[in-house]
Amino acid sequence: MMITLTLEQVLDIVQGFVHETQRNIGCEGELKGINTLMAASADEISFLANVKYKHALDASKAGWILVSPQVYESGLGEQKNWIKVQDPYLAFAQLQRVFHPQHIGKGRHHASAVIAESSMLAANVDIAARVVIAEGVVIGNGTVIHAGVIIGQNVSIGEQCLIHPNVVIADGTILKNRVILQAGAVIGSDGFGYAWTGREHLKIPQTGRVILEDDVEIGANTCVDRGALGDTVIGQGVKLDNLIQVGHNVEIGALCIMASQTGISGSSKFGMGCQVGGQVGVAGHVSIGNGVKIAAKTGVISDLDAGGTYAGIPAMPHKTWLKVSALILRLPEVWKKLRTR
Repeated sequence: MMITLTLEQVLDIVQGFVHETQRNIGCEGELKGINTLMAASADEISFLANVKYKHALDASKAGWILVSPQVYESGLGEQKNWIKVQDPYLAFAQLQRVFHPQHIGKGRHHASAVIAESSMLAANVDIAARVVIAEGVVIGNGTVIHAGVIIGQNVSIGEQCLIHPNVVIADGTILKNRVILQAGAVIGSDGFGYAWTGREHLKIPQTGRVILEDDVEIGANTCVDRGALGDTVIGQGVKLDNLIQVGHNVEIGALCIMASQTGISGSSKFGMGCQVGGQVGVAGHVSIGNGVKIAAKTGVISDLDAGGTYAGIPAMPHKTWLKVSALILRLPEVWKKLRTR
């Protein structure tokens, strides 16, 4: 079912304001969604979150455009229907969540699903085709399990979770409420643990669990290993991109966000609110403080102090890395001078 909003509803959701001369423009019509500046139609909303796209405003046919007060006051004029908000990108996100709400389970089970008798599913859990649910699984209200998902023994899944196709959730894993697992994610696979006997790598049984706290989202084909002893814990509100590897017994604090192809070795710990760029590598048993920012392709081999911004291999303060980078570019010239002496 298509969701539409009146202008007044939009203003209420985003806490926005319109100029008094525009107050009655389009109030009687309904807005059906959000689109880009170039593609939006008269019954859609668009947004300007980055000033570099200001050139697209003139040609835009959007019914209303979300802008910040600073951009509006920079001289946009009144030829468009502006909605002033503190953060246009945040307003865009808020409206998208209304226009495209997450599906909540209604209790539909596909005939091809295999569900163990000892599992306990709330009445309004949706189970799609070819799902396998093992013994002792508990699933809360409103959760949706898409096709091909495998859920191991004694897994606990909270309320209003969304599990996309072909996810594997291994034995003993705990998902709290409103967790999202994108397609192909593997949660609770064995950690990479071996002991060298002198003749072979002896596999160490991985007996811990994975715990995903409330509002965690795990990207497509991301793997989170179970603890060797004890648990791997992903804190409340953490967002992990696609193709990330999280090793055994890693702890990631609340509200951290990590970009694609990051790899975190076993037993490393992140504080709260860290931001990690793509292709970052983190060695084992490293401690990273609250609020740390790590630039893309950084190699972290030692502890990082809280609140810092780091880059480079090995990781160093970002300002230091900028100086090092500038020197690297000059090394051929320096070497040439040294050889002539």
